[in-house]
Amino acid sequence: MLKYLPDEEKPPHIKEEQEELYNSMDQDELKSVQIKEEQEELCSNFDQEEPEAPQIKESECETDTGENSPYSCNKCGRTFNFCAPFKIHMRIHTGERPYSCKTCGKAFTRSDKLLCHMRTHTGEKPYLCNTCGKRFTDQSACKRHTAIHTGEKPHICNICGRRFVEKSDLNIHLTSHVGEKQHSCETCGKGFRHINKLLCHMRIHTGEKPFVCNTCGKRFTDPSGFKKHTTIHTGEKLHSCETCGKSFRHTSTLVCHKRTHTGERPFLCITCGNRFISNSNLKSHMRTHTGENVGKLFLLMLPSKST
Repeated sequence: MLKYLPDEEKPPHIKEEQEELYNSMDQDELKSVQIKEEQEELCSNFDQEEPEAPQIKESECETDTGENSPYSCNKCGRTFNFCAPFKIHMRIHTGERPYSCKTCGKAFTRSDKLLCHMRTHTGEKPYLCNTCGKRFTDQSACKRHTAIHTGEKPHICNICGRRFVEKSDLNIHLTSHVGEKQHSCETCGKGFRHINKLLCHMRIHTGEKPFVCNTCGKRFTDPSGFKKHTTIHTGEKLHSCETCGKSFRHTSTLVCHKRTHTGERPFLCITCGNRFISNSNLKSHMRTHTGENVGKLFLLMLPSKST
């Protein structure tokens, strides 16, 4: 396992090579390397399993299960063992984003997030899926993707049993079991459990649409809507059925498809008692009772006459 070494512990020939390399760099390149080294030093303090990836994971910033944790958030009660992850966490509440992209101006709470974002401009995708060859700008996205092939989801919610690829995803999910919505929109008062959901919502008021489709130029307020849209152009189907292998562009479509295997029909017609695998199918069926805009749909749903 690779380990980050402070300058005083590095052999003399390595220090000389680094000094020669730094002298040959321009200021922008040098600043990028300094950010990476600063992040690697911070990660080494947390004893990361994979220090080659300069990224602070939420799993390393998780709350302390004991009562002697020295750092406590007075906003949400979350506690931390170390000062650095505590300071990073507090930026969620304060809105502080000290790391800005010089290309587009987008700001981030952590330097490693800025580094990942900069790759969207440079096109660098250093993380590779060994199964299908797909490349990613950050390690977390790569791990989530590889779970599609392996099915491995080691982190389990002890409340509902749902499984997750990463500890950070589980931590976010756990807040969904808490009734209180801590993040409120100052414009309309709507509450959200997650800060990222609030940020996406606020763009409705500001009109900001930072996610742009490079193919058609359409803009989006949130990354999920943008990602769904891009599959229209690429034809990529990200979600596969474990039973039959059929692939779908959207998770919701896959969920409905799986019901064809399980026989589950959760949507009930209160008029006639028929059940359906999707809400859209139920709505279409309801029009046969109301007569609303039925047209050809009504004829298609009628039983065919025997000749």
